[in-house]
Amino acid sequence: MSLRFTKMHGLGNDFVVFDAIRQHVDLDPATIRRLADRRFGIGCDQILLVEPPRLAGTDFHYRIFNADGSEVEQCGNGARCFARFVRDQGLSDRDEIPVGTAAGAIRLYLEPDGQVRVDMGPPELTPARIPFQADTSSPTYDLEIDGETLTIGAVSMGNPHAVLLVEDVETAPVARLGPLIESHPRFPRRVNVGFMQILTPGHIRLRVHERGAGETLACGTGACAAVVSGRLRGLLDARARVSLPGGDLMIEWRGPSETVWMTGPAETVFQGEIDR
Repeated sequence: MSLRFTKMHGLGNDFVVFDAIRQHVDLDPATIRRLADRRFGIGCDQILLVEPPRLAGTDFHYRIFNADGSEVEQCGNGARCFARFVRDQGLSDRDEIPVGTAAGAIRLYLEPDGQVRVDMGPPELTPARIPFQADTSSPTYDLEIDGETLTIGAVSMGNPHAVLLVEDVETAPVARLGPLIESHPRFPRRVNVGFMQILTPGHIRLRVHERGAGETLACGTGACAAVVSGRLRGLLDARARVSLPGGDLMIEWRGPSETVWMTGPAETVFQGEIDR
């Protein structure tokens, strides 16, 4: 028995996408780890499943699995690839596609220039809902790591993010601090960790350590969280370009209760089949 798949990427954040509507897909954590392995499998940061809708008013359901086999709530780069996949595979002919996720419904828009614009919904800033252990909501929090006090922003974009300001992303201690913050006990579901360098109020650089995947070339929800955190600190404009190692995203957030908009590319690399 074999599974048909499509390899895709959004700014180098790469995915194996399975159509779970026209074929039966049943993946356990061990199988996911094998498929995601870059030497013994297909290789990817995350595996995406396209499923029949579960939420009223949506056309599809979107599931995301990290390379370590864990399922997560949301992935922004994956959402753009999801939109491109369902159009290219003939599963939808719509330019506006409502999709259900574990974090709720999102809307995907295919732009005439080939870019995909995603309504990511409003950010969640209440600590208990991120989830993050803190008494009250604040633009920044102190976090103790190995005897060092770090200042972070904490934001959920359907998945939790910690955002640190750094002087230079090239020399930021991503490899050292990323795993330590990811598993910090104040983040009970672990956390994605963004290292943000502000170039101008309309342009930042960002590196992201993703929970269950390590550092990736791009993280869409991480870009959204970084702009939200920068805006809450009074450092960024409502619209900002986010330069990640894999390329640029445009993020727009007008303020509390407003939705976060993300615009960027989605590319197909190849299609194939693999034994279950």
